[in-house]
Amino acid sequence: MLKKYIPKESVLQINKWIKELRVEVNITKQRKTKLGDFKILRNGEHQISVNNDLNKYAFLITVTHELAHSFVWKKHKHKVKPHGKEWKKTFKHMMLNFLNPKIFPNDILKALSKHLLNPKASSLTDITLAKALSKYDKNPKTTIADIADRTVFIGQNGKSFIKLGKIKKRYKCQDLVTKEIYLFNPMAIVNL
Repeated sequence: MLKKYIPKESVLQINKWIKELRVEVNITKQRKTKLGDFKILRNGEHQISVNNDLNKYAFLITVTHELAHSFVWKKHKHKVKPHGKEWKKTFKHMMLNFLNPKIFPNDILKALSKHLLNPKASSLTDITLAKALSKYDKNPKTTIADIADRTVFIGQNGKSFIKLGKIKKRYKCQDLVTKEIYLFNPMAIVNL
């Protein structure tokens, strides 16, 4: 089932983990707030879901991320944090199976190698990795980082803003109606 969603060189390993964990995998429509998730069902079974709109590289990272949660849950239950040191170690170990140029292009490999030094709860919070992954999207979207300062844009909430400039890692923008200032993640999708 996953063959069309991930690089072919990763299919055997992912299927092996799914079988070992006896986890149910659902491919869902796009969700704005998450790329995937992990749940324990009432009957105690594990279920993961991954958005169907991800490119094959983002899908592989996300499905591995969620499978890592399943491995950690089987070993530790509620005794550890969802993205704590146990999850980080497990995710890192699992991803090492895929760190080669037969699976990932060089730009993603470079960003992913750095990301795995201290994995975040979401690959989207690692801006370098998110940017590298976004190059392979079927329908690339414009992010706040892609537009020039003083550009007027419409945010995901439908409101109009003007981009004022960068403050550390985020972009300062002003709501054109209320004049309130907001800070945007560099990967925030905008419409011009």
